[in-house]
Amino acid sequence: MIEVGCGDGRNFELYPSEVELVVAVEPDPTARNEASRRAAECATRIEVREGPAENLPIADASFDAAVSCWLLCSVPDRAAVLRELRRTLSIGGELRFYEHVRSRHRLFRTLQRVVDALYWSRLLGGCRTMLDNEKAIREADFEIVALERGFHSSSLLTLPSAPYILGSARALPIASHSERR
Repeated sequence: MIEVGCGDGRNFELYPSEVELVVAVEPDPTARNEASRRAAECATRIEVREGPAENLPIADASFDAAVSCWLLCSVPDRAAVLRELRRTLSIGGELRFYEHVRSRHRLFRTLQRVVDALYWSRLLGGCRTMLDNEKAIREADFEIVALERGFHSSSLLTLPSAPYILGSARALPIASHSERR
């Protein structure tokens, strides 16, 4: 399994014992150091590696599963990241995701847009709450097989990021550019 943008490794303790290996990729050195510390404390074998999500240091079709947790909202090029995730998965492999999304409600989207512009994206690692990450996943040669939409905020400050999607998608054969039209 691969987890891209593992941050400080908070997800590591959630992997079940059946998972033999997690390759966790993180570009930020401070977060990667903390992830390495957490990985050493886990029963599951976890290899923490340096690398950008847009250019993963992983061979094609290396994994049956990938994890994306609060990743797509903060990368400059979601399409490139999703292509890389798809590339590293075998056909039929599973992408498990938990991502911020733009609200379905017009007034709340206005709040997200304003807060993103004022401070959210600058203070929180480039996170943009106004993205349609469900659509981006579908357009990247994935078929969504399970999807939950929710709303969770731990405080008023995190309210803009409250809308989320949680689910899984199956890796389809990679379509050529002409097939997508």
